[in-house]
Amino acid sequence: MSNGNGKVLLVGDNPFHSISHLSQERARVRGDTSTYPESAADLIMTSMENGANGFMFSVSETTLSILREVHKRGAVERLSLYAIVPYAYEYVRLATQVGGIPGLAKRFAKQILVSGNMRAVAMGLKGVTRADPVSLLKTYLTYEISRIKSSAGKQANLSSVLLHQMITDMALALDLDWLFKEYVDFTRKLGVTPGFNTGNFSYLVNKFTEWDVNLREIAIAAPFNKVGFQMIPSKKECEKVLEGVPEPVLIAISILAAGYLKPSEAIQYIGTLPNIKGVAVGVSKERHARETFKLLKEKLNNVYSRNG
Repeated sequence: MSNGNGKVLLVGDNPFHSISHLSQERARVRGDTSTYPESAADLIMTSMENGANGFMFSVSETTLSILREVHKRGAVERLSLYAIVPYAYEYVRLATQVGGIPGLAKRFAKQILVSGNMRAVAMGLKGVTRADPVSLLKTYLTYEISRIKSSAGKQANLSSVLLHQMITDMALALDLDWLFKEYVDFTRKLGVTPGFNTGNFSYLVNKFTEWDVNLREIAIAAPFNKVGFQMIPSKKECEKVLEGVPEPVLIAISILAAGYLKPSEAIQYIGTLPNIKGVAVGVSKERHARETFKLLKEKLNNVYSRNG
């Protein structure tokens, strides 16, 4: 779903995991009420009332419980869901509890079997018996998507599944073009837009162009903000590359530069950029949700309406 001009305004999930890109202390100061499913769902509902039309989240037990709560309130169908996989912290934490990678693999296999997703089971067996990384990738994606749909309901609008920044940027560094191509192909066959969360926007776009990955078929979540926070290699280079993409593909994240920028100046900057598909902003308080998404809806829509 999107607003009238086609932009998606996404509630980000960082506050629900008590994550701050500046410091752990800042995360603690926020308080932890937004980490409870009911409180997080309240924030999403408030955001929706003020212009938000989507939810960007790492797939974890925390966010799945939030989705179940929003679904219970009959509102999940009005959201565009942008899921990021894998949630690295969850798997690292589990690995320490179940005996490392072997224990994690056994737990993962058991969960797939319990889910009853026979397609995932079949692909998983193929991947293991043939040592086939593509089949294992497909198994994992099928499993994670089934978790989302189980929590959000069959009528939920899963718009995109994005590879986590850690996986995306590592695969870029290793020139794993096959991984990106297989991911795009398989995700599109599932009726979901393939996406990539990256901290290296310009490098990703340049490599995808080199590898003939169709930029029109994907979504990219990357930091864009007025002060260049987390924009690698530079704000200028990222802006230059963004101008050259064929159509809106960018979900701008970190637009507030971890709270350094006021929403008004952050949105003013985003409004000057071409090829913006939408933005994702985390909110931790009701007032923050109301003010931020009301401003996004009013100002960002007006900017793009004038430019259009």
